[in-house]
Formats: sequence, structure tokens, C-alpha cells
Amino acid sequence: MRAVVVALGKIGLPLAAQLARAGHDVVGCDVDPRVLECVNAGRSPFPGEAGLDEMLAEQVAAGRLRASADTSTAVAEAPDLVIAVPPLVVDAAARPDWSVLDAVAGAIGAGLRPGTTVSVETTVPVGTTRERVTPILAGESGLRPEQDFHVVFSPERVFSGRVFADLASYPKLVGGLTPAGEARGIALYEAFLPAEVRGMGSAEAAELAKLAETTYRDLNIAYANELARYADRLGVDVGAVIDAANSQPFSHIHRPGVAVGGHCIPVYPRFLLAGAPEARLPAAARAVNEAMPAYAVDLLGDVRGRRVLILGVAYRGGVKETAFSGAFAVRDELTARGADPVAQDPLYTADELTDLGYNPWDGGTVDAVLVQADHADYASLTPAGLPGARLVVDGRGVLDPAPFAAAGVPVRRIGRA
Repeated sequence: MRAVVVALGKIGLPLAAQLARAGHDVVGCDVDPRVLECVNAGRSPFPGEAGLDEMLAEQVAAGRLRASADTSTAVAEAPDLVIAVPPLVVDAAARPDWSVLDAVAGAIGAGLRPGTTVSVETTVPVGTTRERVTPILAGESGLRPEQDFHVVFSPERVFSGRVFADLASYPKLVGGLTPAGEARGIALYEAFLPAEVRGMGSAEAAELAKLAETTYRDLNIAYANELARYADRLGVDVGAVIDAANSQPFSHIHRPGVAVGGHCIPVYPRFLLAGAPEARLPAAARAVNEAMPAYAVDLLGDVRGRRVLILGVAYRGGVKETAFSGAFAVRDELTARGADPVAQDPLYTADELTDLGYNPWDGGTVDAVLVQADHADYASLTPAGLPGARLVVDGRGVLDPAPFAAAGVPVRRIGRA
């Protein structure tokens, strides 16, 4: 088949490569000239995705994958499938800015021809595919939805860094506006994915499934965080408690931590609440998890006048991304309490840290340290690498406490005495 993938980010580009590897003719569309240049040269424009560089080099050289800045022209070539994965920008309260998604839908609609199926993979509030995207497609194209073209929602369910492994193992969910459209979407995804492709019965069911699975994680982490705070008061090790609870096969408690960040877990519960404001558990979980950076700072004690080093501004280890990172809340909390926060992250230069609003650490003496991201580099840290530190709060449980204990530097971990 012929396919177009719109938005060649950390989800869209691996999808385009997966399609090409399955033998299909793929055009990837993006507005970033650097991304287009890299893809057409057979290189990944971003690091860290296992197998992507090799696959791009192979598929571009074989002529099965190319990149273009003109979405409407690519779609006008009447591909069988158009996959749209544009970012849905949100504000600090996770309210969507629809401008990018609307623009992508408009560009697709301007080139849309009869017989094409359009799949939305961007996670959205329930009802978006039917009530927002489809009218734009119809209005721009002049075509009739579910008569001249089909629209489905098929949420991305992959983890950055291991996208190809996840595409091969997790069921692909597809929900259509009609049974015929859903059946067509299932057939198209089955043509390039080795995993099960599962029909959901409607676009709304598929949209809700994605919000449900992500909100579950937020609820679970919130419960782990509440257990951790209670364990701190009791003086017991919450890690041992959770391991013991999870030894029973019906318990699957996650791990506590300083923050819940990223594009997904802090955001999608808000999408769920936008459609179901009466739902109490998602709101409570958000409140619990959003309070954890301040709790981690509590463990440092009195920080007034102290120089405190924040280790890791990324929202999680190994990923150069700061979306909803707990480091921002930690920095603001430290500043509000009269501390002098400085930051270090192995993935960011000093200039990049400055641009993000942090004072970069110069390697000098600090009074205390708070580990915010579980970068692999931090697992080998010792007191010698943190000159002057008299207390370390390990918000991710990544440090080896033994060398710190030997040096008489206490390490506090959330939920562990």
C-alpha cells in the first residue's frame, strides 16, 4: 500500500520506518527543515530510539521512504492510509491548544481523495476524532465522511526508546466512526504490524481506552506515593512493603517518586476529567502526585540560605525532554523557601539549562542534593562528586547509598527511612 505519516517526531518517524520495512511506499511529512533533511539522508533527527538509524538508512536507500514538507500534495497522491501524529500542545493545566492538530487536519483535508483512510494517533479527549477532526477533513476536502473516506482513531501505545519492540508486542487499538471504516482501518494496520490489531467498536471507545490506561498509571503512582509518605512516618521501607504486597498476584503497586512528568501521565487524566468532571479518583491522584516535589524538598529540612543541587531536569532518566518535569516544581519550591538552587543534567549543556530557567551547577560546593531524574550516570555517584553535600535526597532511588554511608553523608529516599 501507499501511506503518508504526518509529523515525524518520536512516534511518527518510527511508524513511517515500520511501514516502509513492511514493504510499503511511505511519505513522511513535517514542517521542520532539519527533520526533513535528516530523514532524506537516512539519519534520525533525534537520538535514543533503538534501531531507528539503521532502519532509516535501509529504507531510504531502498526508495521506500522519503520526507516532504508538503502534506497536502503527499495526501493528494491518494494513499491508502494517512497517519496523523501531530503533538497536541497543552498549557500548565493540561488544556489543549488545538492549533497544530487543526492545521494538520486542514492540510490533510486539502489533499484528501476518495478511498483514503485517515488515522489519528495523537492522544486526545474523547470525541475529538468524530466531532473535531472529521468535520475539518470533510470541510477542506468537500468529501463525505464514511462514504468517500474513512476516519479512525488508533492511539499510540509505545515507549520512547523502544518503539519498535512495543509495536511488535502491544495490541494496536483501532476505533472507527462506522463498522466499515473500522474494518478498513484494522486491515491497513494489519498490513504492517506484527502485533494483534484490535477493533474497539467506535472511535470514542479507542480514545477512552488510551486515557484509561494512562490514568491508571497516575492513580497507581499516587497510591504508591501515599504509601511512601505513611512509611516515612512509620520509619519502614516502602520498597519492601510494595515488594511484599506485589508477591500476591493481584497486587501491582508501582513505585513512589519525586514527580510524575512527561507528555502523557500528567496530561491525559486531565483529558479524562474534561469529559467526566464528576470522576473523583483522577483528580485526587493528580493532587497527590503534584504535591510530591514539595514533599521531596521537605525531606531536605531547612534550606534557607543553602545551595541545593538539583540532579536531572529531564522528566525521566535517559530522555532529553522536560515536559511537566518535576524539576521545575522542585526549583520553584526551593526558591520560595529561600534556597539557592543550581542544576545539572548530563543530557543538557549549561546554555540549555539557562534557557530552561535554571542556574547551571559549576561543579563547586553545595550544601545539599536532590536527585530528580534517574539518569544512569547518577547510579555511580559518590560523595567525592558532590563536594560539600551534607544531605542527599534521592527522589528516584537511583543512588548506591553505601559510599555515602561510608562518608557519613545521609541519603534520604522517599518512603525509606
